[in-house]
Amino acid sequence: MHTFFAPDLSGPTYTLPEDESKHAVRVLRLAAGDAVELLDGRGGRYQAAVADANPKRCQLRISAHEQLPPRPYFTHVAVAPTKNLDRMEWFVEKAVEVGVERISFLRCARSERRELKLERLEKIAVSALKQSGQTWLPQLDELTDFAAFIKAAAPATTFIAHLEEGERTDLKQVVAAAPQCCVLIGPEGDFTPAEIEQALGLGIKPVTLGESRLRTETAALAAVFTAHIARG
Repeated sequence: MHTFFAPDLSGPTYTLPEDESKHAVRVLRLAAGDAVELLDGRGGRYQAAVADANPKRCQLRISAHEQLPPRPYFTHVAVAPTKNLDRMEWFVEKAVEVGVERISFLRCARSERRELKLERLEKIAVSALKQSGQTWLPQLDELTDFAAFIKAAAPATTFIAHLEEGERTDLKQVVAAAPQCCVLIGPEGDFTPAEIEQALGLGIKPVTLGESRLRTETAALAAVFTAHIARG
């Protein structure tokens, strides 16, 4: 069954946007009476059928609605985007498929990417939502300076994963009993010692993701997986 994203769905019918209508009718060859699924990104899963197969305004009629609750825990990853945006796109896609509640993007001292447009990443997130059958679309935040971000963070549930020497706790140990967590992942080249010191000074706890030196996007995805497994 084909799945469509309907963030503004309300009422017994829904009209697909023109680009989705064209795709549904011209490419997928949907006709009147064909069954489809709709996701609103807020926990709603809808069963519907094509009422009018118009390639500009394909109208669907809702037949059933299931409201799924959010997960009992909240996973937030704040990551410095890589110079190669393809690698961030890969991370967003896989994180949404696994299940993540929020993704923030950090501008750090060693960041090679200083600007970021969310439009492409938001489209990838929606596509991953439809592909995976997840019903809650994560929040994606604009690029924020590291110092400003950590000042607004909750230190009791925020953890910084870094590669510097020093005492660090395995992430799976600290998130196991944390219904909410935010994991900070640095850029290629890691956080600077000054950034780490600043975070620790605010009460943010240092963690490790294991013995391997991971790429930025791999570390961010590992944090998502670890949070799920530890609470499973």
